[in-house]
Amino acid sequence: MKRPGLFFLLFILISACHFGPKEDIVLISTSYGDIKVKLYNKTPLHHDNFLKLVNEKYYDSTLFHRVIQNFMIQGGDPDSRHPKPGQLLGDGGPAYTIPFEYKSEYIHKRGVLAAARESDDINPKFASSGSQFYIVQGKKFDDKGLDAVEKKVERRDKKYILMKLLMESGDKEMLELFKAADARKDTAITRSVTERYTSLIESEYSKMKPFRLSEEQRKIYKTIGGAPHLDGYYTVFGEVISGMDVVDKIAAAQTDSLDRPVKDIRGYTCDNEGVKIVGSGQ
Repeated sequence: MKRPGLFFLLFILISACHFGPKEDIVLISTSYGDIKVKLYNKTPLHHDNFLKLVNEKYYDSTLFHRVIQNFMIQGGDPDSRHPKPGQLLGDGGPAYTIPFEYKSEYIHKRGVLAAARESDDINPKFASSGSQFYIVQGKKFDDKGLDAVEKKVERRDKKYILMKLLMESGDKEMLELFKAADARKDTAITRSVTERYTSLIESEYSKMKPFRLSEEQRKIYKTIGGAPHLDGYYTVFGEVISGMDVVDKIAAAQTDSLDRPVKDIRGYTCDNEGVKIVGSGQ
């Protein structure tokens, strides 16, 4: 995302954006092609907020600032309009969050649109960012891989339980030690800290409903693919109805150490009222 090396042609489609009153469709037209997303009516807070920002041109000239192949592409940070080369992005957005809108039928299958958010340790209610979103590219899993996902989520839940316990105990030094070790994947230190609180962690975890994928979810992740470890933790509020080939192209873009595309990727959008700009592309 340092300097664009191509000439980009951005197309804004007008007439194709009206699909009737029952569903709202947003077209994101990027330098890689068009992505058309349908917004779910069962997540009205996220649905209405996204359309509001589209109408206000809030996303104008923003980037897909975080891209991880076989996982997702993320955009919606207003700080990405005119960033410096190599600048860390992902902290920008309006001065509000959106309450978690969990719907069990909306899982993180390939192609869904979902809201980004702060991590569990500082956001235990899973409130969504006011503007940042991601589209899942994902990958296909077998049963062994899905079993591993369930274990991964269990470890994540226990990690956040430990952080909460350390926070409540007032042991800030130990909390910072653990968080720093976890960030650099220092398993010796994280294991040492965890072992001190094992009984308390297990006691708190026993009060939670363990993360388990249903047979239907497993079938979807084995045939369509996605990112199952996010289910139940982030709000899914729409899905791609055309343009997944474009998502794949963006996901394959060369990135730096911060997962930011080396060449900027922006986009324009329109909803069913006419031309709107949502910037997630170049």
